[in-house]
Formats: sequence, C-alpha cells, structure tokens
Amino acid sequence: MLATVLVLFAGIISFGFNTKADAKYSTRLMAARVILQGVAVALFGLMMLSQIW
Repeated sequence: MLATVLVLFAGIISFGFNTKADAKYSTRLMAARVILQGVAVALFGLMMLSQIW
C-alpha cells in the first residue's frame, strides 16, 4: 500500500511541474499505480479471508 502512495505522489509531483518527464513517465506511473492498487486490494482481500477462517 505504501508503494501505491509513493507512485501516486510521484505522478502528482511530475504532473505539477509539467516537464518533459511528465510526458515521458505519466503513462508508466499510471500503469504502475493501477497494478499496485490491484495488488493492495488482493492482499487486503486475502487478509480478510484469513480472518474469516
């Protein structure tokens, strides 16, 4: 979950400065964020399932 937050802030900072780096890395940062969010949700779901059983 921390990795998701770090990638999110990197994207926000990159967007805020509106540099060439933003254009170059914005798609990669967004894809990384989506993947990390999926991993975080899956891990959260596994933690909830382990509490049930």
